Amino acid sequence: MSMYDFTAKKINGQTEPLSRYEGKVVLIVNTASKCGFTPQYKGLQALYDKYRDLGLEILGFPCNQFGHQEPGTNEEIQQFCDLNYNVSFPMFAKVDVNGANADPLYQYLKKEAKGALGSQAVKWNFTKFLVDRKGNVVKRFAPQIEPEKLTADIEEVLKQC
Repeated sequence: MSMYDFTAKKINGQTEPLSRYEGKVVLIVNTASKCGFTPQYKGLQALYDKYRDLGLEILGFPCNQFGHQEPGTNEEIQQFCDLNYNVSFPMFAKVDVNGANADPLYQYLKKEAKGALGSQAVKWNFTKFLVDRKGNVVKRFAPQIEPEKLTADIEEVLKQC
């Protein structure tokens, strides 16, 4: 099993097979518009701009499970990202990342890259999962780790075949 076995609903409502990203290095992030970490959108966009031509994709998955910090509709979220951070990486429809209704992709990501002390639960907004070109999860990053700090890990995975 890999990331490519899943589908996800884009923020515009269209379903997309994640196999579309086969051969790419992917950073998957659960996002929120009203979080103290929301300015990380700027750093994520900078990573995308810098590494996209080398094979990096960033996938944003809005989530309202942490302090109700993503209360908007998918359309409102897209407008927020466009207006405030000029986000050009793919954004997906709002999902749950924990609990009984957790999106199947997030169930897989959490199982493959556990958090601190071996816990599976996503702790907060802007938890990041790095996926290699074969669709395998290689690392999880805590919410407080700024996107700029991921450069070495991203570059390392981009070098792999």
